[in-house]
Formats: sequence, C-alpha cells, structure tokens
Amino acid sequence: MPLALLALAIGAFGIGTTEFGVMGLLPQIAGSYGVSIPTAGLLVTGYALGVVVGAPLMTVLGTKVSRKNMLMLLMGLFTVGNVLSALAPDFPLLLAGRIVTSLAHGAFFGIGSVVAAELVAPSKKAGAIATMFTGLTVANIVGVPLGTFVGQVVGWRITFGAVAALGVVGLLGIAKLVPALPRPEGAHLRRELAAFRNTQVVLAMAMTVLGFGGVFAAITYIAPMMTHVAGYSDGAVTWLLVLFGVGMFLGNLLGGRFADRRLMPMLYASLGGLAVVLALFTLTAHTKVLAAVTILLIGALGFATVPPLQKRVLDQAHGAPTLASAVNIGAFNLGNALSAWLGGLVISAGLGYTAPNWVGAALAAAALVLAFWSAALERRGTHPVRTTDLTATPETRTRVHH
Repeated sequence: MPLALLALAIGAFGIGTTEFGVMGLLPQIAGSYGVSIPTAGLLVTGYALGVVVGAPLMTVLGTKVSRKNMLMLLMGLFTVGNVLSALAPDFPLLLAGRIVTSLAHGAFFGIGSVVAAELVAPSKKAGAIATMFTGLTVANIVGVPLGTFVGQVVGWRITFGAVAALGVVGLLGIAKLVPALPRPEGAHLRRELAAFRNTQVVLAMAMTVLGFGGVFAAITYIAPMMTHVAGYSDGAVTWLLVLFGVGMFLGNLLGGRFADRRLMPMLYASLGGLAVVLALFTLTAHTKVLAAVTILLIGALGFATVPPLQKRVLDQAHGAPTLASAVNIGAFNLGNALSAWLGGLVISAGLGYTAPNWVGAALAAAALVLAFWSAALERRGTHPVRTTDLTATPETRTRVHH
C-alpha cells in the first residue's frame, strides 16, 4: 500500500470524526449556548448542506491547482473550521465554523478518490479508494465514540480542538507523502462539467443518493427506535452506533475488494441485500439481539456500495473525473438529508419509529433498479459523448468517427 493512502486515510478519519461526532454532543452544546436540541441539530443539517454545496464549489475553484496542493488547502480549511468551532463565543459562530469545515469535505473525498486511484495499478483502483475511505469508517468505530466521551467529560470544545489537530497531521502527511501528480493535460472547467452529459455518470450519482439514503433513513432515527421499540437503554445507543461503524468498516473493505473484479454484480448484491435487510428491520427492531445484528448488516451492506459507486463515477467520467467524483460525495450527503426528511415525515404521520425502515428499503430498491438500468444501457452499447471528445478539434473528431 502506498504510504500516500495512509495520509489520505488520516484526513478522512478527521473528517468522519467531525461530521458524525457532533451528534453525540448536541445536549452539551445546546446547554452551553442556551438553545434547544432541535436548534443545535442545525449543526448537523448545516454541515450536510455545506458538503452538497462545497463539493462542486471547492472542486471548481481548484481546477487551476494541482491535486496535491488542493488537498493541502482543503485540510487547511478543515483545520480552520474546527478551530473556529472550538473557540466560537456564540451559536451562530459555531454554526459558521461547521459550515466552513463542511466545505472541505466533499472536495477532499472527491479529489482524494482520484488521487488514490492514480497511485495504484488499474486493477486495484477500487481497493485504493476503499483504503482512503477506511479512515471514515474507523472514525465511526474509534473517533466518534472517543470524541463524544471526551466532549462529555472534559468539554465539547476540546473535541473540536483535537479534531483540528488531526487536520494538521493530515495536512503534513499529504505534504510529505502524496506525490506531486501532474494535472491532466487539457484539464479545465468546461471539460469537467462535460462529464455530466454522460448518462452513466448521472445514474451512478442517483444510485448514490438512493442507496445511501436507504442507510440513513434507518440510522438517523436509531436512538428512538432502539430505546422505544427494542428496549435498549440510552447509554447502549452509543455502542450500537459503534457496531454500525464496524459494519461500515467491513463493508467498505468488502466493496473495495470485489468492485475491482466484478463491479456491477457487487452493486446488485449490496443494494439488493440492503433493501431486504432494511425491510426486515421493521421486525428485528423488536428484539435486542436481532436488532444489533441488523444494524451491523446495514452498515456493512451500505458501505459495500461506496467503493464501487465511486469507481463507477471515475470510470464513466473518463478524462474529467475530479468534479464528478466530488459531486458524488455530495450525493451521499444529499441522500442523508433526503432520507432523514422522509423518515421524519412517516414518524410524524404516526406510523411509528420503525416506519423509516420501510422508507429506506424503498430507496435501496430504487437504487437497485437504477443499477440494472445502467447495466442494460451499457450492454446495448449506449455510449454518451465522451468527455475526452469534447475538447478535441473537429478534424480529430472526424478521424475518431471514421
């Protein structure tokens, strides 16, 4: 494994810790500023929306910068955002710090995926992407529980300060270990935007929104579901989330291993399995042991889709993968926001705390349908305009077509 992948994984660990860690600190933060828990929840919503906006924005701004330098700038922005959060004297400034931090998220994973894939042989690209995302999954096993514990015992500001220090470590690691890869010849904004004319790129992103939406439809409401339906104590929810993180870790490794061999079959299996498990969760949520096993499976099947979906976007975007890769990271967060909203609707309608599981199953099943449709288009030989052709001269295009 190239050591550069370790540097990317450290950055991913810090980002994962700051993204999910705040969920366990909302009561402490709300108490510090005298705001309600729902108001403090804006720190989660604001972050997710910042990722959706920041992924394409920061990537576009970085089209004239080498990928290594852009990754360093993003880790610098991430560090500044967490320092601002740690020192924020009032809630609006804390929210601003969260948004600043989130702007680096999507572009880091998007550009980092491209860099990771370029560091290894073509047959190992999905595995390299999975290695980088291992940092994100380990964050949910170690970083989030540890950050929550530190925040509850010592103070939530210390947690943000520690994450800022992780950002510095990630920045230095990238500076030292990531090679100065040359920018692709002819890379510019028009070329990157052209990737979205490819139907397969759009379908892969839609699969990302729906598939990951299926995961977070259930996980967003895991606390009330486990305490009110399964009968777990409030304190046990933290360990159930750790179990979910273990599933994420295992699924990410599995997805990276098999996506390099059989990408589409891996998507069929993971999305189909996810739809079935989420539907069964409406039943298993009533039993402690079965609920715990199901949570592990949801994490594993959900994150088994990450390497193949990200590689699918990179492959289909051809010579202009950077913006498409970053936007696909935003698609994960769009799926989170969409599913949380839909899950809240069915709970508000009086359908119970297990109702979001049906929403998740429907979203995952819809993603599976798109996967079959994408493969069918590919078998028929439907090839939208390649981004490499869009920057060619008319004479070159003539030679290609003839």
